[in-house]
Amino acid sequence: MVPLLSLGIGLSLLLLWARYKGIEYVLVHHRWIFVCLFLLPLSVLFDIYSQFRAWVVQKLHSAPLQHSQRVRYIQAQVREWKKEGQKTYMCTGRPGWHTVSLRVGKYKKTHKNIFINLMDILEVDTERQVVRVEPLVTMGQLTAYLNPLGWTIPVVPELDDLTVGGLVMGTGIETSSHVYGLFQHTCKAYEIVLADGSLVRCTPEENSDLFYAVPWSCGTLGFLVAAEINIVPVKKYIKLHCEPVRGLKAICKRFTEESEKKENHFVEGLVYSLEEAVIMSGILTDEADQSKVNSIGNYYKPWFYKHVEKYLKANETGVEYIPTRHYYHRHTRSIFWVLQEILPFGNNPVFRYLFGWMVPPKISLLKLTQGEAIRKLYEQHHVVQDMMIPIKSLEKCIETYHSDIKVYPLWLCPFILPNNPGMVHPKGDETELYVNVGSYGEPQTKHFEARASTRQMEKFVRSIHGFQMLYADCYMTREEFWEMFDGSLYHKLRKELQCSDAFPEVYDKISKAARH
Repeated sequence: MVPLLSLGIGLSLLLLWARYKGIEYVLVHHRWIFVCLFLLPLSVLFDIYSQFRAWVVQKLHSAPLQHSQRVRYIQAQVREWKKEGQKTYMCTGRPGWHTVSLRVGKYKKTHKNIFINLMDILEVDTERQVVRVEPLVTMGQLTAYLNPLGWTIPVVPELDDLTVGGLVMGTGIETSSHVYGLFQHTCKAYEIVLADGSLVRCTPEENSDLFYAVPWSCGTLGFLVAAEINIVPVKKYIKLHCEPVRGLKAICKRFTEESEKKENHFVEGLVYSLEEAVIMSGILTDEADQSKVNSIGNYYKPWFYKHVEKYLKANETGVEYIPTRHYYHRHTRSIFWVLQEILPFGNNPVFRYLFGWMVPPKISLLKLTQGEAIRKLYEQHHVVQDMMIPIKSLEKCIETYHSDIKVYPLWLCPFILPNNPGMVHPKGDETELYVNVGSYGEPQTKHFEARASTRQMEKFVRSIHGFQMLYADCYMTREEFWEMFDGSLYHKLRKELQCSDAFPEVYDKISKAARH
């Protein structure tokens, strides 16, 4: 009784203080209070609901039966839009705040919303080694389903809540991408509802132009209703080798060397300063030294990037065995290192042991509750960008980032980029090794200004034939955008499929003007 009374008094005092200061003040300057009291419990409840729903669907085997019916409903909505005179563009009816992208596009309020309730795993075909899924299936859902069966997808983009649809229509990458390429390169087929309401299947052999044009198109060629993705056998552990490296030239050299080794199943770099990094390489294995097993995904464990930093501080190379699914989602609990700014005490051992099981808050809920003041604060004083550059330009890229934004850690993830048709491919005719450089945090340069500094980064990336991930703020002009991306196949398909009256051009959907 006494603890409950104390809790009640504490909450009452907190509410009185919040009323005195104002809700906006609390949300901006003490956001952790709102996150701890409301968003973390809500996130847990949402996860419980999602997992229970997936379990019921799996047990009843209802997903394949309902899929056709749901697709027909999507087609009916598109045909109804045509009957109404095609007055506005179409877009998915999923609320903008519900996505992992930082944007909450204003187009959701003005376009015809097509509701797409497709969130189930449809089929696992072990003979063909493919899994067929609906677009709202998440990475967390997919690995939880496949791993116990002895399978995984080759490229598992990091955060649990990333969806197949977002990774197909945008892009996705992981530390196995130096072997398999981007997420799109592991897909075998897409099923798309077009602007006329028809349903088509596209593969590298069937409707191949559409197959290669869909990635990076951000839903501006049609509505994805299913995808077939390669699956590969999975093993119990990742044997992870962690090597601290000092000196920028040495960092780039070691990272490139490890990225070129196909025997490495996973390669990752965390750059903690201009001269300090930890380079990690991993291989799948069923055998493990039990004294070195690190179940890093357990809620009470240190955040992964903080754990890895210990190798740098101790100046020691180390080997550990991480359960495979824990490795796939190793950055999820801390949202890489973004959560440190929201919950400064989140990696404290006491907090982890008492409340770590509720972490992380849903990114969608963070977006929904951020308010205009926080949105502007983050826009002007934070960087969240992923730039994909040829690995030969890595040293120059890190130097440029250090000069323009000075955000650390930086996330390095290598990938092979084949010379396939579509918006993104190497400058030459051959497959080329690229690296994704992820910067997430508050810039430490005094001269940082969001628009000018980001445009400077975009200009540099264009100059070395790199690409900007389209989930983030894009300040490029239309001409600069199509200088970075190859629009030839995309525009050809837009014309052939009569998309000009049905969907906005991808630039208009992702440009900075679309965010507000």
